[in-house]
Amino acid sequence: MAYPRRRHQYRHRLIPAISAVSAAILVLFVFLSFLAPPPIDSDHISRSRMNNGVGKGNGAPTIRVTVRFFLLCVFVSDCCLFDEEAADITHPNRYLAIATSGGLNQQRTGITDAVVAARILNATLVVPKLDQKSFWKDVSNFSEIFDVDWFISYLKKDVKIIKELPRRRGQIWNPYTMRVPRKCNEHCYISRLIPVLSKKHAIQLTKFDYRLSNRLSTDLQKLRCRVNYHALKFTEPILEMGAKLVQRMRMRSKHYIALHLRFEPDMLAFSGCYYGGGDKERRELAKIRRRWKTLHVMLHIPHFSARIFLDIIKICTHTVENNDRTIHFWHKTPNPDRERRQGRCPLTPEEVGLLLRALGYDRQTHIFVASGEVYGGEETLAPLKALFPNFYSKDILASQEELKPFSGFSSRMAALDFIACDESDVFVTNNNGNMAKILAGRRRYFGHKPTIRPNAKKLYRLFANRDNMTWEEFSSKARIYQRGFMGEPKEVRPGRGAFHENPAACICENSEAKTKMDSVPKEPGKGSIPNKRDADAAVEDQNMNDDLEWSDPEDEDDLTRNNSHNETNLDYDTLSSDEPELDELLSD
Repeated sequence: MAYPRRRHQYRHRLIPAISAVSAAILVLFVFLSFLAPPPIDSDHISRSRMNNGVGKGNGAPTIRVTVRFFLLCVFVSDCCLFDEEAADITHPNRYLAIATSGGLNQQRTGITDAVVAARILNATLVVPKLDQKSFWKDVSNFSEIFDVDWFISYLKKDVKIIKELPRRRGQIWNPYTMRVPRKCNEHCYISRLIPVLSKKHAIQLTKFDYRLSNRLSTDLQKLRCRVNYHALKFTEPILEMGAKLVQRMRMRSKHYIALHLRFEPDMLAFSGCYYGGGDKERRELAKIRRRWKTLHVMLHIPHFSARIFLDIIKICTHTVENNDRTIHFWHKTPNPDRERRQGRCPLTPEEVGLLLRALGYDRQTHIFVASGEVYGGEETLAPLKALFPNFYSKDILASQEELKPFSGFSSRMAALDFIACDESDVFVTNNNGNMAKILAGRRRYFGHKPTIRPNAKKLYRLFANRDNMTWEEFSSKARIYQRGFMGEPKEVRPGRGAFHENPAACICENSEAKTKMDSVPKEPGKGSIPNKRDADAAVEDQNMNDDLEWSDPEDEDDLTRNNSHNETNLDYDTLSSDEPELDELLSD
């Protein structure tokens, strides 16, 4: 009987030993997994075999996790970016108010820049007023879209913010209204606004969009990140509904891509593009352009060039005389072929679908489409839906009852699309406007998730000749043309592009992970970071329209008034060549 007892004792000793060895192996495995090199294929989705029938495709797509070799320089915390806190430097009788302009995302840039402007001026910021009069005509105020109390408390050490101006002598205080030049730098704000603040004590800056320079000191750039990525938080109803949309997409598929289609009538009307709809299309889009009656290019006659001369019709709508300067306003001549060649035309839904298939997304891919009313309706969307049957939007994922608090308010609906696109594994944008830039920057900032942009300038020739080549030729060329436009971490060098799109000052490299990434040999053109030429070409193509400004009726009214701050507007706004592109004003 002794022998069985010894076997029993041996078994008791063996079990703890096996457990200890297993635990050691597990720990070693976890340790090695951190040291293992990242996957060398940086494609965001595995390519299934695709034959000449574009609609065919085998197997479910696998969206790969992008290697994260970037860290946040600005982390969510209560610390202040500056040596001196707002309470120590804010002048007690100096207030800055702003009136934003445009749709949700354009207004977001204005709010972000307003906080930085208040810090530059050592002024108290009044919660910004949202644009309720422009093309989108959304009557929502700040607190109906953003959490105003969070906004004020989060930034309290950086800038003092109040909900409204205090009363003056028992009456409502109407601030002095003026406008600053576009892309005004720190010196510009100090030299032009401090003297006015010293006299008037409260200023409201109107049409506050792109009124702050793209290049600022590092601390001010980091403040931009704190505002845009942390302080500006949507209200709870918007966040909850947005989370439901994301959850319902994830219930259908573990991974999904989001597409900002941007094929609404207003975008097509102001792009000057033509999509083959004949006289009916021309009449409909011309009608929209007439509604925005002051669409024009601002030109300074002494600097008039032959190239611009050929691009416009010599029909002067009106002239403003100011200090011996004559500012003429000319209507732009639509030239669809030229706009298409220069990459200014959004791709059609069918073209977007073909591009995504060429990049390797097959029929199983789930797509969330962020869009308003698509020009041409279901007929226009049919080819895209045929290529990607798993097609969803907020109107498909949510009931009318659920969307009722948001429908009728363009900015609130846009906020829902913003959340669904931000949470996607891959974001695809069909133009380079405000939403595209802000989301691209946000996705870089929070650990880097890819944003794909069509290289429309090169793709237009490919689509024009598609019937003359095989599918393999088409897809191969599409992938080549998309180098530098696929949302890779090093695609845009620091300092290039708009800051909201490329917040380099707020993103630090993880040198250890980068070294491992660089040490892995890569096939040419596959999983490699774009070279300098590709990256520079991408930035050049994406920012090709920066020399134009397109105005609205408020600009026209300001120019016809005869007062001192409008002289500043004429001197700097209309004569500046460093202007935002058209789709920045029409892309929300």
